[in-house]
Amino acid sequence: MLSAQDLAAVWLTVKLAALTTALLLLLGTPVAWWLARTKSRLKGWVGSVVTLPLVLPPAVLGFYLLVLMGPNGPVGRLTQALGLGLLPFNFAGLVVASCLYSMPFVVQPLQQAFAAISRAPMEAAATLRASPWDAFFTVALPLARPGLLTAAVLGFAHTVGEFGVVLMIGGNIPGKTQVLSMAIYNHVEAMDYANAHGLAGGMLVFSFAVLLALNSLQGRRQA
Repeated sequence: MLSAQDLAAVWLTVKLAALTTALLLLLGTPVAWWLARTKSRLKGWVGSVVTLPLVLPPAVLGFYLLVLMGPNGPVGRLTQALGLGLLPFNFAGLVVASCLYSMPFVVQPLQQAFAAISRAPMEAAATLRASPWDAFFTVALPLARPGLLTAAVLGFAHTVGEFGVVLMIGGNIPGKTQVLSMAIYNHVEAMDYANAHGLAGGMLVFSFAVLLALNSLQGRRQA
């Protein structure tokens, strides 16, 4: 039986993952479309920034975000001037860090899906006098639906498993910033392996279900 603190960690993790995924789909879709279609010289720079969290250690990313969003950092001074307070060690800070850390897992599948769309459907929409916005929403997005689903699943799953970034930005405050990975760490540190097994086993089943869903989705696309 999960304790109230463990249940709070599970709920906070689900809320964080859902909000992060929604924001990344909203913000990452135009970025992915631009990366898939642009011939700008900035494409390499923007693509590198987007994918940087794939190779950057989470603790390093968390440290620099902590510096930027701290009381002496430019972001921290801005949020304080706007009356928003400081983002570190708050749920809002977790959302910002999670969005940056999980961005490549959302943008890359979307970019690949958009890049796979040939120019013919978009040109056909243009000949029917559809505006670029209409063509994007009525042609490009429906064609990229499998990529959208993959991006959503990967973004959610990756956020659920975060540890280093959330530890640096959120700390380990029960009921406020303590997510599922931190709850498992606390149980292991306290030699409470029974509860650690319960939470870790749930994450194992969840991870397997995610992979099974992605493989099924890819199988349907290839059928």
